[in-house]
Amino acid sequence: MSIEVTNLTKFYGEQAAVRDISFSVAKGEIVGFLGPNGAGKSTTMKIITGFIPSSSGEIKVCGLPVDVDSLNTRKLIGYLPEHNPLYLDMYVKEYLEFVAKIYKMTNVRDRVSDMIKSVGLEVEQNKKIGALSKGYRQRVGLAQAIIHDPQVLILDEPTSGLDPNQLAEIRELIKNIGKEKTVMLSTHIMQEVEAICDRVVIINKGQIVADDKASFLQIDALHQTVYVEFEGQVNKSILSKIKQVQKIEAFGNGWLIESNGSEDLRKIIAQFAQMNNILILTLRAEEKTLEEVFKELTK
Repeated sequence: MSIEVTNLTKFYGEQAAVRDISFSVAKGEIVGFLGPNGAGKSTTMKIITGFIPSSSGEIKVCGLPVDVDSLNTRKLIGYLPEHNPLYLDMYVKEYLEFVAKIYKMTNVRDRVSDMIKSVGLEVEQNKKIGALSKGYRQRVGLAQAIIHDPQVLILDEPTSGLDPNQLAEIRELIKNIGKEKTVMLSTHIMQEVEAICDRVVIINKGQIVADDKASFLQIDALHQTVYVEFEGQVNKSILSKIKQVQKIEAFGNGWLIESNGSEDLRKIIAQFAQMNNILILTLRAEEKTLEEVFKELTK
């Protein structure tokens, strides 16, 4: 595993920001770390990067414990914090060369040139960072995070404040980076998670409330809803005999059937139809949007 978080707890004074959370991120995986403001996202990311200590629990990055061997783990991590800390009076190339030298890289000029091409900064490379737009500053932040070729990339709100064109460009950039590295990112933009992430971890009030693929969460979150269309007329009274059914509603040429049970409702309906000699023409799960899932799990 690239990231292993075990029983992590963090107190600020008497206030618990994170309470006994555990999760892991596999090599080459892009994971969305979601939660409302104050849920503990940034705190968790800062602890993983070795920026702040935990109160208890264990963090490992590529098998190395962060609290014991933090200098070595920091070499394995690229970090873009929520508030991108750039030196605004430095030129883009100058700043990236400065960062590369901090990591004691030998091929500094070649590496900086590669990073500028990778993140699309060729046109802006001779400008001062303070003269760049928000989107290009985020590109500089991504370049400094990956310049030392880390195995793990931690991105805290990487697309905050960007316009739609910049959003699309940065998303594509993160997806390309994720082909070679493990990426963990936090965001409030649900479309971004659906477009980029392999998996979603949702934290609320310092505790993990969901950890699964986004598509699974959208189907299984709290309630299941299935659209079914039968051959011929089927009365609502007959459908009400299906076990675990909570609500039945006519919709188009078929029915929307809702259940709060844990068993797959599609399987239950298929078995019911077979037992009653009813032919099914259409049967599909109605997915909730990720935003709806998020609201239900964090309200």
